[in-house]
Amino acid sequence: FAFWDWVGGRYSVSSAVGVLPLSLQYGFEITHQFLRGMHDIDAHFASAPLESNLPVLLGLLNVWNATFLGHPTVAVLPYQQALAKFAPHIQQLSMESNGKGVNIDGECLNYEAGEIDFGEPGTNGQHSFYQLVHQGRVVPAEFVGVVRSQQDVYLKGEKVSSHEELMCNFFAQPDALALGKDAAQLRAEGVPEHLVSHKTFTGNRPSISLLLPELSAFTLGQLLGLYEHRVAVSGFVWGINSFDQW
Repeated sequence: FAFWDWVGGRYSVSSAVGVLPLSLQYGFEITHQFLRGMHDIDAHFASAPLESNLPVLLGLLNVWNATFLGHPTVAVLPYQQALAKFAPHIQQLSMESNGKGVNIDGECLNYEAGEIDFGEPGTNGQHSFYQLVHQGRVVPAEFVGVVRSQQDVYLKGEKVSSHEELMCNFFAQPDALALGKDAAQLRAEGVPEHLVSHKTFTGNRPSISLLLPELSAFTLGQLLGLYEHRVAVSGFVWGINSFDQW
């Protein structure tokens, strides 16, 4: 199966090289819904005012955090196990596209462009690297949540379902990153004095939260389309060619 030589690997999912295997695996109706979701974001990107244009806002925030504030990493944190491969996808989409040291004219950049993307789904990440995100280096975080679970589980004797518990974490983590907890609050909670400094976290750490009504072929298309355009916007501002093939 052939495809055009201008199709970049990280933008290939909605091209002939990506749509063909998706159609063979899932059937064309599901694949069509996926493409409809991507087209929906295409139309939004092309027509929405800048102040409410989601890819523009995400791209500008990305440039602000990476270049102006000097934060070299972004944590992509989907609270849905079905999105376990989402962070690696964004890794390739962003780092292969915007990992440039020269501008579109081939001149060396005198500022940092691009960022290091990484992530894990849900509580896997919480038990892996969130301590650093809350108390160590500043790592801009991008949370992705889903209102309705694909397969919710209620365990006997539990007051909330597995998905409700997961979503409690989804909402609590950005709050904690933003607000932190100071020594006075910890002392009021009865934390022993010798542990106060260990449990303090400053807050004022950047994050965004994206909440999908459900995870379907359509909303997944929207999500991937959103990040593709976010990468492109960042590249436009940095003056680099996100789409070259070198």
